[in-house]
Amino acid sequence: MALTLYRDKTYKQKAQPGDVVTLVDELLTKAVDVGASDIHFEPTSAELVVKFRLDGLLNVVESLPKTISDNVIARLKVLGGLLTYRNDLPQEGRMEINNGCENVVDRRLSVFPTIYGQRAVVRIFYKNAQLTDLEQVGFSPAIYAALKQTTCANQGVLLVTGPAGSGKSTTLAAVLRHIQKQFPGKSIVTLEDPVEIRLDGVTQVQITPFGPMTFPTALRSLLRQDPQVLMIGEIRDAETAKIVIEAGLTGHLLMSTMHSGSAAAAILRLLEMSIEPYQVTSSISAVLNQRLVRRLCGKCKKQTAAGDCEPVGCDECFGTGFKGRMLIAELVRLDSPLRKAILARTDADEIEKILSNRGHAGMLEDGKRLVADGLTTRDELDKVCGSAGDI
Repeated sequence: MALTLYRDKTYKQKAQPGDVVTLVDELLTKAVDVGASDIHFEPTSAELVVKFRLDGLLNVVESLPKTISDNVIARLKVLGGLLTYRNDLPQEGRMEINNGCENVVDRRLSVFPTIYGQRAVVRIFYKNAQLTDLEQVGFSPAIYAALKQTTCANQGVLLVTGPAGSGKSTTLAAVLRHIQKQFPGKSIVTLEDPVEIRLDGVTQVQITPFGPMTFPTALRSLLRQDPQVLMIGEIRDAETAKIVIEAGLTGHLLMSTMHSGSAAAAILRLLEMSIEPYQVTSSISAVLNQRLVRRLCGKCKKQTAAGDCEPVGCDECFGTGFKGRMLIAELVRLDSPLRKAILARTDADEIEKILSNRGHAGMLEDGKRLVADGLTTRDELDKVCGSAGDI
């Protein structure tokens, strides 16, 4: 079901070059009102399609006339502090937060040239007081207990994996807050690109990937700053991976993220980055793999004859049947059989087999508790994790 900004279709009259400022402001405001995480401005051969990402899924908001496409993108560039006269290269910027967006902490703009014109995406970061503490994030009791145990260590590496938009930054921020509470006085430093969540009492460093302050450069210097806990926003290359692993071996508790489909794939990716197997087995404490699933709308969900709940759709959830998202995860801690497999450079299938033999609960199993509680559906779980036959 598409959302509609101008339900009376007056956008055709309002969408004139002179009204672009008002139009863009209304779109940005509407996105915050409905809780969209991203706004897409996608040019086609005939129009400019505007979409909001709600609970992880894109919904078409409006189709604007092609005649104002360049004006809309130019207005976004002005708000993001980008070069309006350069239309042939990608640009990234940050939009200032206005007074009407008290629950927004940041807005990031990315512009990219396509064959039909420039494509723009605005990512919106919100304050969320409900996700500040580790116990509030939504982990199962077993994973929560294992994470707390991991944070008690004085050295080692915690890897958080998953696709973009799976809540990795939120999880790491909650872990750092937990360490602050449990071990006051510890020196905590983060390297991020960009700094998404501000943490009081934590030294946070903004990285410029195309400038002199890169992840490897900053990390080498930071190791001389007497840190006890380090958080690296993302392991993107072999050089960063090597420094992270070495730091985990030399008396630092280090955590970072990596784009990976599974915990096993994350471990193998480190090996592909020329990290020696013995370094992986000696430094990695745990790998946390996570996803977000949509939460059924509490106002309109309906119970089926089988006892499950299914989406219906109402004004509260904009007809989608879902409102909000929840976390599902799996945590892999390295034991003796797993270390032997890594040292032997075995493949992902063999690692998954070892995990299965020891009774490891994957994300699909973790998500079943949410289905049983009527918080999401099996179809939604299968979309996020893959079907039961694929797991």
